[in-house]
Amino acid sequence: MASKTDQLLIVVSILEGRQFPKSQRHTLFVQAKFDGEQLATDPVDHKELPQFCTELAWELDRRTLHQHRLQRTPIKLHCYAVDTTTQTKESVGYIVLDLRSVQEFKQEPKWYPLLSSKYTKQRPAILLAVVLENDTKPTEISPDKFKAKKAPPRQGSPVLSALLPEKLEAVLVTEQGYHQIGPPDHCPNMFLLSVTVAFATKLEQLIPSTRKLVGEGSQFFFYYTLLGNDITSEPFLNLLSPAFEPERASVRIRSSSQVLRTFLGSQPSLQIHLCCGNHSLGSTEVSLSPLAQSSVDLDQQVATVEGAFVLRPPNQTKQHLPAVPPDLQPTVGVSVTLRREAVSPQLEGTPEKGGRPRVPEKTRAAPPSHPPSFPPGDQPSLSPSPGRQSPVQAAQPPISSPPPPQHHRPRPAPPQSHTESEAESLQGEERPAQEVEVEEERGGGVSSVSVSAPKIAVPSSAHHYCFSLDLRSIRELTLPHAVCCTLRYAYQFFGSAAPILTNPPVELQRNMEVFLPQSYCAFDFAALPHQLQDTFLRVPLVVEVWHRDPSSTDLLIGTASIQLAQLLSADKSRFLGPHSQQHWRQSHSQRVPVTQTHTGEKVAELFYVTTLEDLGLVKAQEILVSDSSQSGQPAGPKASRPPPAAAAAPGPPEPRQTLEYRTALELEMWKEMQEDLFDDQLKKKELSHMQALAEEWRKRDREREGLVKKKEVEYNLLEEQLQKTLADLEKREKQLAHAENETQRLQKELLADHERAQRELQENGRRLRQDCDHQVELQRSTVRLVEEDRTRLQQQLLDAEAKHRQLEKDVQLLREQQSIRPEIRLQSEINLLSLEKVELERKLESCTKSKLHYKQQWGRALKELARFKQREQENAMTRLKKQQEELEAMRLRFLATEEKEAVKSDRQELDTIRNELNRLKQQEDKRPWGDGGSGGGPLSESADEHLSRLLEERDTLLRTGVYTHHDRIISELNRQIQEAMQHRGPN
Repeated sequence: MASKTDQLLIVVSILEGRQFPKSQRHTLFVQAKFDGEQLATDPVDHKELPQFCTELAWELDRRTLHQHRLQRTPIKLHCYAVDTTTQTKESVGYIVLDLRSVQEFKQEPKWYPLLSSKYTKQRPAILLAVVLENDTKPTEISPDKFKAKKAPPRQGSPVLSALLPEKLEAVLVTEQGYHQIGPPDHCPNMFLLSVTVAFATKLEQLIPSTRKLVGEGSQFFFYYTLLGNDITSEPFLNLLSPAFEPERASVRIRSSSQVLRTFLGSQPSLQIHLCCGNHSLGSTEVSLSPLAQSSVDLDQQVATVEGAFVLRPPNQTKQHLPAVPPDLQPTVGVSVTLRREAVSPQLEGTPEKGGRPRVPEKTRAAPPSHPPSFPPGDQPSLSPSPGRQSPVQAAQPPISSPPPPQHHRPRPAPPQSHTESEAESLQGEERPAQEVEVEEERGGGVSSVSVSAPKIAVPSSAHHYCFSLDLRSIRELTLPHAVCCTLRYAYQFFGSAAPILTNPPVELQRNMEVFLPQSYCAFDFAALPHQLQDTFLRVPLVVEVWHRDPSSTDLLIGTASIQLAQLLSADKSRFLGPHSQQHWRQSHSQRVPVTQTHTGEKVAELFYVTTLEDLGLVKAQEILVSDSSQSGQPAGPKASRPPPAAAAAPGPPEPRQTLEYRTALELEMWKEMQEDLFDDQLKKKELSHMQALAEEWRKRDREREGLVKKKEVEYNLLEEQLQKTLADLEKREKQLAHAENETQRLQKELLADHERAQRELQENGRRLRQDCDHQVELQRSTVRLVEEDRTRLQQQLLDAEAKHRQLEKDVQLLREQQSIRPEIRLQSEINLLSLEKVELERKLESCTKSKLHYKQQWGRALKELARFKQREQENAMTRLKKQQEELEAMRLRFLATEEKEAVKSDRQELDTIRNELNRLKQQEDKRPWGDGGSGGGPLSESADEHLSRLLEERDTLLRTGVYTHHDRIISELNRQIQEAMQHRGPN
């Protein structure tokens, strides 16, 4: 069982939601599922900002957590909407949390968008925080547990410090039009916090050199959030010379000096973004802590934090931009002031019924004017001009900051209104403008914006499409090393040329599949159906896989081509929209190979899911465009009627006084006047055109100058990198030369070792040959000794035969004298002969034993010789191999010849012995030993001994392994054995 320290808690904090549509008859709740266990939050109201404020926890030990991380068990959160009347539950969307990213230290909450959300227009999200806590429970309650912690020293009254909450928050008081910080009874003073964006320089450094600094329809503006209120500056078109008037955004705060300083000290830095549409090009941070640490008396003076702050590019584009010198860094001038405001009598009392509430105001710094106040919810969006804001209801919450670029949802640009300078120029040139009212529904309030802008007609057959791409995972890496990959793609048909990137980079290794973070992106656009099909069939979506290394530049690993035409052939499914409209959805998922651009080899495999939603026909048939160049030409001169002719004088008129003459004169004068007017207008037009050309030339000249400086900086950086690369190449060449010398040295050492090994092998072969020759000489000497013994034994045999012949003569002589001498003498001679016979038999037996011993010694020698030959042959074949084949063949031939000679000599010897034995046998058979009855016993015994001796000799020769049954000597022995058995049979 796991110990207490190993018991853990996975705590999922579900804080709040955003961008949910408002519904009176529905409630929301979140159901979380992990490891088969489901937990749910309490139902909350279905509104734009639902407040869940719930923690869900699962208990497990470290071993189980490790197993879940290995198996990649997710934590899945489903958001449901429940109908309060019918109690039916409908899925709003879901969120998948990766258990591997959960840490034991506290992390900041993050916004997670709902996947497969049924609210496709607003893209709802939920603020979540996941942490891993130790489930440690104290066994006993310590008395120190109830002691108050030592608070940091604060200035001011200790009674007020005790009344302050742990976390100060700015609470918006809608009726009064200010933010309350601290207890209302003890914080009655009014303060004014103002932020002014004054100027900006070197903004072109934030844009890559491949992109135009001045583009048609691209507007840039500054964006920041002040106490939850989104503020945008006046849009400008040129980054080289940003033309915008300094603006001051002020917010009224009701608090005390001490509490306000404490609140500002705990607030994060003020982030100011330079935006273009929904993209953040750069940002800077302005710390508010100097306002809290300032020793200025706010009742008498103004606390100020101002300066030129450097704009930093976002993380995803920072690595694509080169380093910028300090004198060319983009900066923005910001001033933050905090001062005491005079107390108004109306603020201390109750506001009048039906009176307009006051809110944080946004004014231009020059000329100073006090614009009318707006409700607290009235905050400008990211695109319209600040001079054309329209009031909305006070219940409208502040608009959130733009989402990150990885998950941005490109939308059609909202209608743009003319700025004040454009309106003045239009009035001065007397150009006709068409007033268009655009009504937008935000929450429950309706706002009208009066703009002067041309319109672009949308075809009535155009459809509203929503395309989403989810790059799920990548696997099957074939490269030998691990890569830190990030994916990038762009598709201009969806209305956005900005690339979409996955972030942060993930590490991919061989035989491993990783899931890509922040890889979901959706696009809303309007297009004709045949245009959509033609584009999807012709243009594939190319996804680039990059290796991101902090120590070097990014490296393109490969590309994957996604054929969007397959999505058009997928099955269609019907779903209902937010207003019960029927829409169609098509989904397609596939794994595509990631191939290298040059070789075409597969390096990985990418899994993606695409979805196309057809939301029906586009309702808005016209789009407003803010472009002053499309305004009409000045109206031409109006033909004025000539004045009425004077009455004719009585009497005959003069020629100059006739009506016809006066009419012709006035007509000529009118023509001259119109010609002068026309010449003046032409000159004015020429002057205006020349001024516009000069201004354009100066603008282009500044742009070229900025580009030249930017290119110069980039080229200097490239030159430094090239020099560094050349130094690295020289270093690598030196290392390669050193490695080559080392390789040559090792090669020489290996050759020397090889030659030494060959010499040792030859020396061993020579020693083996010498040992073999020595062993052969020893065996030859042994054979000579055996031959001498054989010769000696043959000589003894000859001597024995001579004695035997002499004895035979004596026996013959005795037989002749037997008839002459008496019986006693014969008997004595018989006894004497018997003794001699016994002696001869003893000698014959000793000779037979000697012969048998010789045969055994000869068999052992043959066995030893065969074993030695086999061992020497194996050793020679193992050590000498092919180089000793000829020597081995010669040795085998020599041994075969020697063996043949030895066998031949043995056969001759055995033939001689066999002849002698046959002769002796014949002599014994012919010798008369008396009557048959008396000599039958010894003859049968000698025959048995002879047969057993032949059998023993044959078996001895066969046991040596040198002879077989087919050899001549064995066949001869078998023949003699058969003869001996035949002679033995009759007896």
